Amino acid sequence: ELQGQSVKVFIVKADASLTTDEIMQFCKEDLTGYKRPRQIEFIDELPKSTVGKILRHELRKSANKT
Repeated sequence: ELQGQSVKVFIVKADASLTTDEIMQFCKEDLTGYKRPRQIEFIDELPKSTVGKILRHELRKSANKT
C-alpha cells in the first residue's frame, strides 16, 4: 500500500472446482505475508508471444484496468 503496488495472481484453471479460498489457504501456508496475493483473477489463457513467452506487460495492462 505504501509503495502503490500489491501482488496480483493470474490463474488458468486446470481444475474447474478450484476456488479463491483454496488459493488463499495455499498461499497462507507457503508464503510470507508480503508475498501473498491481494487479488486473484482467473483467466482462460495467459497472453504469449510468438515464441511462447508470457507477455507480462499485457497482464499489467489488464490489472490496471480493474
